[in-house]
Amino acid sequence: MPFARLRPSSPRRTLTALGAGLGLIAGSLGLWAATGTAQAATLPTPDHVIVVVLENHAYSQVVGSSSAPYINGTLAAGGATLTQSYGLTHPSEPNYYQLFSGSAQGRTDDSCVPVGSLTAANLGSELIAAGKTWGSYNEGLPSQGSTTCSSGKYAQKHNPWFGFKNVPTNTAYTFAQFPTDYTTLPKVSFVVPDLCNDMHDCSVGTGDTWVKNKLGAYATWAKTHNSILVVTFDEDNRLSGNRIPTVLYGEHVTPGSTTATTYNHYNVLRTLEDLAGLTTHAGNAASAATITGIWN
Repeated sequence: MPFARLRPSSPRRTLTALGAGLGLIAGSLGLWAATGTAQAATLPTPDHVIVVVLENHAYSQVVGSSSAPYINGTLAAGGATLTQSYGLTHPSEPNYYQLFSGSAQGRTDDSCVPVGSLTAANLGSELIAAGKTWGSYNEGLPSQGSTTCSSGKYAQKHNPWFGFKNVPTNTAYTFAQFPTDYTTLPKVSFVVPDLCNDMHDCSVGTGDTWVKNKLGAYATWAKTHNSILVVTFDEDNRLSGNRIPTVLYGEHVTPGSTTATTYNHYNVLRTLEDLAGLTTHAGNAASAATITGIWN
């Protein structure tokens, strides 16, 4: 039986097929590269992140309010607003523990926690274990590492790091120790104003002015020095479903951006861990999504 005669393809058809094949390969490589780039660019790697925690106000009481011209006119306008950000419970103290350690750690009230009574992983212990720096700056704290429950307008209930044995008390600084050379700041730090300046006992305007006067220079610096400022609240006023203001500002935050994705303290903690390059995640942060859609 004779072999069937093969009809040669025309040069034009051969070149067309070859071009299509090369285009498919190039397209696949391009898609891979784009995906890889997008994944790599999901989160920045800032040198410093500061989180300032304010008190007991709902989203609608701050965002868009004329009483908060700095938070709105500078930080939100030049940064990102989480429009569906939520506290997790009431009263204050459990929220601070959830934000710092991914769990309320059994806290259900605002009582003074015995110093070093907890051993669970938390943001401070994770940073220290990874060889990175951690610190807190606490307005009204009588002295560095002081374990007092209260002093004037200072309240330990807003300082969860004291509850953990794996966080050295000497990493709790007074706010007077907040550096003017921002390059000396820890990798991640929390700033906690006193009971007036955090809006707990005083007005939204008082807290807004405090953030501007005490952290405004850092915020401006952060824009050009690979750093980030996060402003959030522990809980709302118990009248708004625990929806709270959360604003991020810094070099890698898209100016004027918003995201309507629902986030809570566990998402913020997870994001802080990921921004710091940590491979461990405390408590419920392990299953929480990282904040996305606001990074440039």
